[in-house]
Amino acid sequence: MTSPEKILINARERGQHHTLPYAGAVTPVEAFELLKANPDVRLVDVRTHAERDWVGKVSIAEHQHLSVQWSLYPGSVPNPDFMDELRVATTEETLIVFLCRSGVRSRHAAKLATESGYLHCFDILEGFEGDRDADGHRKMVAGWCKAGLPWIGA
Repeated sequence: MTSPEKILINARERGQHHTLPYAGAVTPVEAFELLKANPDVRLVDVRTHAERDWVGKVSIAEHQHLSVQWSLYPGSVPNPDFMDELRVATTEETLIVFLCRSGVRSRHAAKLATESGYLHCFDILEGFEGDRDADGHRKMVAGWCKAGLPWIGA
């Protein structure tokens, strides 16, 4: 296992290498290691409530797991209250790892939070389900589920 400090150094280096507009990016395994090592780290799942209900969600300490929808279901309209909802459960100093299905919305969330003054925003690469395989199935190529990390199915 890699230490939390080393994980954050690597994540920040990824961010600099790819000129990310937020602190950096972590793999699902690295995110899980950070969560296990520090009870103050928060995982913010930006998927819709429908996705979490129908597809599944991470299984971590409840106080570390937040749901703040990036877009709303139905219709995929942007959540106008995203930052207000994030601020209810976090501060600008909170180390946050953002999660979505495959790593797209989480990048947008990390960027917006950083632009709003948050200092420690990290995208979880690959997301919860990862990309589709050749047969169109998720959870087979990459992501939190493929990594064998704890989750609760729908």
